[in-house]
Amino acid sequence: MLWVKTFHIVLIASWFAGLFYLPRIFVNLAMETEPAATARLLLMARKLFRFMSFIAVPAIACGLWLWLVIGIGSGQGWIHAKVGVVVLLVIYHAYCGVLLRTFERGENRRSDKWYRMFNELPVLGMLAAVALVVIKPF
Repeated sequence: MLWVKTFHIVLIASWFAGLFYLPRIFVNLAMETEPAATARLLLMARKLFRFMSFIAVPAIACGLWLWLVIGIGSGQGWIHAKVGVVVLLVIYHAYCGVLLRTFERGENRRSDKWYRMFNELPVLGMLAAVALVVIKPF
């Protein structure tokens, strides 16, 4: 069980690194006017999104293993709330892919300020998930 927890924590930290950084690349893409810099930022964003997507799968699988196989949180309300937070983060992740494709097509209409605000959402998700696991409020 401790190995599964260890992998879950490391994989989640890696996934969140991408969730935090990809929107920062979007901020720069929204401000960039130089084609060469835009191409470089798009390459970085594509590689990061691929990495995030690859890491998210085992991260979530380890969490499900801890819950459904080992039984952590079974019968407690906090685990259901945490699963809800994870679902919202997966939706956020998928929407980052939509935004990336928008930039790739050259169709972005949002400002860098919008992306700065968008970048804060995973912080709230992480805070909620960690608080639910540590505090177990219900």
